[in-house]
Amino acid sequence: MKNQKENWDLIIRPHTKWYDLRLSEILNYKDLLFLFVKRDFVSVYKQTILGPAWFFIQPIITAITFTVIFGNLANISTDGLPPVLFYLCGITLWNYLSDTLIKTADTFTANASIFGKVYFPRMIVPLSVVLSNLIKFGVQFLLFIAVWVYYLITQTTVHPNLTLILVPFLILLMGFLGLSFGIIISSMTTKYRDLKFLIAFGIQLMMYATPIVYPLSIVPQKYKWLILANPVTSIIETFKYAFLGVGEFNWLYLLYSLCFTCVLFFLGLVIFHKVEKSFMDTV
Repeated sequence: MKNQKENWDLIIRPHTKWYDLRLSEILNYKDLLFLFVKRDFVSVYKQTILGPAWFFIQPIITAITFTVIFGNLANISTDGLPPVLFYLCGITLWNYLSDTLIKTADTFTANASIFGKVYFPRMIVPLSVVLSNLIKFGVQFLLFIAVWVYYLITQTTVHPNLTLILVPFLILLMGFLGLSFGIIISSMTTKYRDLKFLIAFGIQLMMYATPIVYPLSIVPQKYKWLILANPVTSIIETFKYAFLGVGEFNWLYLLYSLCFTCVLFFLGLVIFHKVEKSFMDTV
């Protein structure tokens, strides 16, 4: 009897230090994580007519819209590439960031009813968003690959290269960047609700500060440092360079994005962990 493992219904813990993030608990709740992933993926399109077809429709409509407005009307350069392929390349990776940021930014307010009833590591929820959006990204990525292969066969302007081996790293970096921004904003909106109204506007500004609808090559030299200060820029540019052969690939810029993401992610974890202890008093 003395060696029998004791299972407690309630465990009272002392106040933890700011650096004690208890990330190991997430492994113990991995089944719950996958249930949330299934919920996030299924619930969005469960009662829609077209269902998962929206995964394809959204980037196609966006790419066509950008082609008409920025390509035909504004006559913005695409570095000699077919406009649809150029815009679809940037949109595919950008959508993963923006969707992850928007959904994780609403973690506390959208899940207050669950958080107030049962305990589980709160980071499970934003992590499930990252994984469910990764599935959506995978579907849209297949669409991009199909268009890319078509132009690769029919055009001579597309020049893929060995940088393609960095693509999984770029996707991972983009996911963690969206997660980091999202959990910081989510932690702040528990007290400052006005911030959630600025998210959509902020993402639009961030998109235009990223070379998605325009190539980095047309940015005047004196303003280029502003665009490169955006950590998303080097990720998008490397992604374009890998598949299309155009763009500005630089190890230092990519290292900057990596360091920025790591610092932001750690900062986000600390803030998120601090807020989760008392957010029910303010939500």
